[in-house]
Amino acid sequence: MIAVLDFGGQYTHLIARRLRDLHVPVRLYPHDTPASALKDVDGIVFSGGPSSVYAPNAPKPDSAVFDLGKPILGLCYGHQFIANHFGGKVERATREYGERELAVVKKEGVLAGVQSKEKVWYSHGDSVLALPSGFETLAKSGDSFAAYAYVQTGKRIYGLQFHPEVHHTPCGNQVLENFAFIICKVKKTKDTFSKMAMVEQSRTRVGPQNVVIGVSGGVDSTVAAFLLRDAFAKQLFPIYVDTGLMRQNETEEIKAFYSDFPNFVFVDASKEFLTALKGVSEPEQKRKIIGHLFIEVFEKAAQSVPNVGYLAQGTIFSDRVESAATGGKATSKIKSHHNLTLPEKMKWQVLEPLAELYKDEVRALGKQLGVPDAILKRHPFPGPGLAINIVGEVTPDRLKAVRQADFIFIEELRKAGWYDKMFEAFAAILPCRTVGVKGDERSYEYPIVLRAVESKDVMTADWVRLPPELLQTVASRILGEVEGVNRVFYDISQKPPATIRYE
Repeated sequence: MIAVLDFGGQYTHLIARRLRDLHVPVRLYPHDTPASALKDVDGIVFSGGPSSVYAPNAPKPDSAVFDLGKPILGLCYGHQFIANHFGGKVERATREYGERELAVVKKEGVLAGVQSKEKVWYSHGDSVLALPSGFETLAKSGDSFAAYAYVQTGKRIYGLQFHPEVHHTPCGNQVLENFAFIICKVKKTKDTFSKMAMVEQSRTRVGPQNVVIGVSGGVDSTVAAFLLRDAFAKQLFPIYVDTGLMRQNETEEIKAFYSDFPNFVFVDASKEFLTALKGVSEPEQKRKIIGHLFIEVFEKAAQSVPNVGYLAQGTIFSDRVESAATGGKATSKIKSHHNLTLPEKMKWQVLEPLAELYKDEVRALGKQLGVPDAILKRHPFPGPGLAINIVGEVTPDRLKAVRQADFIFIEELRKAGWYDKMFEAFAAILPCRTVGVKGDERSYEYPIVLRAVESKDVMTADWVRLPPELLQTVASRILGEVEGVNRVFYDISQKPPATIRYE
């Protein structure tokens, strides 16, 4: 088994997930787990984290871990900590985010079988600028040491500045396989998530009580609803709350889709949400207003449902890790998720059957459950809806503009055959206004930003290289059909350092 020590990195759970995909038995531990609790593992991974190793309160493992004789792999912060611990030099240097080229010096150890030049994914501000005595260079990136090995005096220690666990490091699986199977000599396991096991687990936990679940037509809530319907169809009450922040034609489509669920409940609360958001510009405040109001409306709608014991949600792991709610040490919160802003006095228990799965795993589970491709292949759409596609205040005019622009963008992507080739695409509207010309007259209107990304698990993302002709078609339609808009931009930022959405 591989032990992953959590130093607070956003990708910590993803390390375990990647190893699990390779059929490696794996378990997450707090970073300060006593060495005595790790004496029976086959290898240890130090995760990344937001701290600097030279900070006064930098997280540290039990130093006795290095005396266990177990293979150790440090990633990002873990890489820096090991180098610093043994006397190397770690300093703030040129920040590296997103895709970079790795220059491999020695194709051995964890880098056995990789190419001399590899595209890898970085997310760091500190770098290892000098190695400790006895350490050898495996790869470099600029002036920093991107990979090293220490294999003297019975120790097998490796460090990587890049993230092999993310989808955007093509050689990542090779690196992790080298560590797990060649260096640690782990035996493969058949363990993976099972539809039947998840159904039975939900059924056992809930017992005779009824369950309400918020559904939006998105992949996550739909798969969760299908899973729970398999577990207890007559006890499940899907409730769709129209917040007024949905995409064009979405409410009608969702009502039609859930007509086959016997206990489907529809609530039109659009006026309540738009009133509550009036004058609010700060993104965290918008998310919390939407989240709390959603639960209030939900509670009211569920009053007619007898014997309710659980509120089910389609929360997946990337939602939780960005909200620093993984149960580990991930303390650097990126944003509040609408599923995680529940009132303290809520009278139901929370049921999150998908909480340990990533988006691609959710889609695979949905396939097993018979969820239609029209839903499974649909791009993600966050619970706060178009409110987080509007940077700044949500007004009726700006909401109408971003809804129309988003519809045009998606429609043209479908026509051109690009929609199914990417992870997510949407339009956002910015809070500034710019000068333009319309009909020989001066205009002073808002810009629209188009965003299209490819990603496997939401933890990293790269922008989609759409044809200029397609972007021109989309921009021309938006500028001609959407009132209040006079510019269109295309976002080419990667995640990290950007996030996929704007708020």
